[in-house]
Amino acid sequence: MIAEQLERRGIRDERVLEAMARVPRHRFVPPELDAQAYADSALPIAERQTISQPYIVALTAAALQLKGDERVLEIGTGSGYAAAVLSLLAREVWTVERFPSLAETAAQRLSELGYHNVHVVVGDGSQGWPPYAPYDAIAVAAAGPRIPPSLLDQLAPGGRLVIPIGQRDEQHLLRITHTDTGLRQESLGPVRFVPLVGREGWRDDEQDC
Repeated sequence: MIAEQLERRGIRDERVLEAMARVPRHRFVPPELDAQAYADSALPIAERQTISQPYIVALTAAALQLKGDERVLEIGTGSGYAAAVLSLLAREVWTVERFPSLAETAAQRLSELGYHNVHVVVGDGSQGWPPYAPYDAIAVAAAGPRIPPSLLDQLAPGGRLVIPIGQRDEQHLLRITHTDTGLRQESLGPVRFVPLVGREGWRDDEQDC
């Protein structure tokens, strides 16, 4: 069902469609929202965060152009849903969450569901996760006012970074590719994400302004 919805919206990557179909999204949403789990919309989770709509997860995954042998960094673990999808497309996923409670719940859920190539850590996602850099692909599930330099520094040659950039109420999803001749930037369309809070994102006191 979810794959059919995504195909109608223009997602053509067969590996992404298969991964989206395999991940049980209802296991990543609050129990009271179970009936809405497969709707193509974002849903609220704890800590005033959200689980992204399936289309945005699929769009991001497709834009990363994963073949299966990559090391991926995700910023903004949330429920762990997107990390689960990425784990089926790459060799290894490191995902950074700033809320310890979300990180703990996501790590437990991912382990229970058998996504053992996902590593959940707590930290300032705007600064990436240097211990295992460089990364072949970086997916950011929170919007910053500008592209964090640390994420660019942690992107491997040939790597792809997908990140929403803009104001708090509206952004554009960008793909930055690390080419032989420098960084190439493309817009994938308008989006709306929760704020990327951290040293290279929004300050805590700015995010609700």
